[in-house]
This record gives sequence, C-alpha cells and structure tokens, in this order.
Amino acid sequence: MSKDIDWSNLGFSYIKTDKRYISYWKDGEWDEGALTEDNTLHISEGSTALHYGQQCFEGLKAYRCKDGSINLFRPDRNAARIQKSCERLLMPHIPTEKFIDACMQVVRANEEFVPPYGSGATLYLRPFVIGVGDNIGVHAAPEYIFSIFCSPVGPYFKGGMAPTNFIVSDYDRAAPNGTGAAKVGGNYAASLLPGKNAQSRNFGDCIYLDPATHTKIEEVGAANFFGITKDNKFITPYSPSILPSITKYSLLYLAEHRLGLEVEEGDVFIDKLDEFKEAGACGTAAVITPIGGIQTKDDFHVFYSETEVGPITKKLFDELYGIQFGDIEAPENWIYKVK
Repeated sequence: MSKDIDWSNLGFSYIKTDKRYISYWKDGEWDEGALTEDNTLHISEGSTALHYGQQCFEGLKAYRCKDGSINLFRPDRNAARIQKSCERLLMPHIPTEKFIDACMQVVRANEEFVPPYGSGATLYLRPFVIGVGDNIGVHAAPEYIFSIFCSPVGPYFKGGMAPTNFIVSDYDRAAPNGTGAAKVGGNYAASLLPGKNAQSRNFGDCIYLDPATHTKIEEVGAANFFGITKDNKFITPYSPSILPSITKYSLLYLAEHRLGLEVEEGDVFIDKLDEFKEAGACGTAAVITPIGGIQTKDDFHVFYSETEVGPITKKLFDELYGIQFGDIEAPENWIYKVK
C-alpha cells in the first residue's frame, strides 16, 4: 500500500510524512529516542545551533525493490560520517547501531511513502544533530537533539540523468583547514549566493576550486566531481576540505571492481579539463549528474556532450542504481534490508 502521490513527477522538495524520530542528549547520554507525529522542533532561543552553527546533518535514501522489499544503501557509512561531523563540532557521538536503528524505524513508520519500484523516486532520509538548551556564550551546548525525518523525492536536478552545465565560482566553499570535510549547515549556507549566481546565468550550479590556490576542482555545488580520462582512468579530487561522499567512494569501488577501470583520488586541475572525455557530479541526492560542460572565465569546455550521457558514466549509473534497487548483486554489506 502506498500514498496517492504522482511518484513519476516528484521533485526534490519537502513533503510531510507521518512519523519522524527524535532523541535527546542530556547529562552525558542519549535517551532511547521515539517516533513522533510532530514535525515542529521546540528549542530554546539560546540554542547553539541557531547562533553558532553547532549542527550537522546527513542524507540517505530508502529504495523499493521489485519484490516489494525496501533497501537502505550503506547507512553504516552515513553513521561514520555523522560521527566525524559531530566530533569536529564538539557534539556527542551517535553510536552506529542507534543511527541505523533510527533510520529503520523511520522507514517502517512511513512505508506508504516509499515510492514504488520503477518510478525512479526514493524516500529521502534527513538525519541531523543540533545543539540546544539555554545558552549565550561561545561554547558547546548543554543539550542536543538527534532527529531523522523523511520525504519522498524525485531527481535532484530537473533533467534527471541528463548532462548539466556548470560554471567555476570565484567564491570558496570552505577554508583549507575548516569544516569542508564535515557535513555542516554553514558550508551550505555559504554556497547559496554562488549557487544563485550560477543559476541566474542558466548553469545548474557552480564549481568550487581549492581555496588555497584556485587551480584545482574540489566540488560541484553540493556534490563531488569525477572525471573519466581519455585512457579510461576514473579520477576524483582529493582534498581535506572536500566532503567524503559515500556515493563517490561507492563509484570508486565499482569503477575498479565492476568496470575494470584504473581509479585515482588526486588533483584535477581546472586548466587541464581536456584530459577528460567524460565528467560528472555525484552524491546521495543527485546520484550521478553528467557534466555537459564547464565555464571557466571566457572558456567553455564541453566533455562528452551537452545532450548525451557518456557511455562510462551511464555504465556507472546503471551499476549503482541497480545495486541500490536490488536488481544487481551488491558488494558485501552495502545493502541493509528494512524489516
């Protein structure tokens, strides 16, 4: 049984679902957590999340399989990443078991919102941790909330699996030794203006270069970059200020072990784009968005095509997509069944 929703025409926007999970940290420990119908948080006006940005979040999806069962894709990696984000912002550790159990509870409680197999839509889960409690000084919060809500979503970019053009931004996404590798809201707030500027020029989003030298690609909007060289090497940027994308590391594995490509995390120089025959942006929300071309100052570089998806990018998408929806055998421990 599923909700009466036009699944094939979903965008990437908020839809209120029936239940969400919430857990409180006080006096040095998390409570057991519970499901609630209330989608409004009630927090102190002095909460550090509001004034000092002490918060982080995650994103993962639940996938309806052909047999009606539901998959979670590598939630243990999301648990590990939110733990690192919490550590960076002096927030309490969320045990992996607690994180995965909370995800399972939310999916089970909102099973009618998991889109049907074949619709191309998924149930997006948004876990987050915020510092709360009465506070005014610049220090860690006395209390915290860990919560997960969900919403059925379609493709992040309107074109879906179609090439999108991007433009290089003069803005920096994160500082060299800042919070770029943590999934914190401040990184995204800082990206709103350059993103809007890119979209006003009819680009999908902007490309961020490394903040130290402005010579190397770091991220594509809120996604990670990858390129396929002319000698069939899968390359993705490496930098301490890049968010470690679970999708990116999954593609690195699949490119090497399923497609037989040589893979590398390394420098991607903005003035050497002609080394690549295909390029893409990857992340949980977008999965893979092929990059048609990149605008750098007065130069516009086209990769495979502005209208067609490159063959290797398509193979990578099909492999990952098939694994997530249960049509292709997954590497060990990548899929968690919601039971």
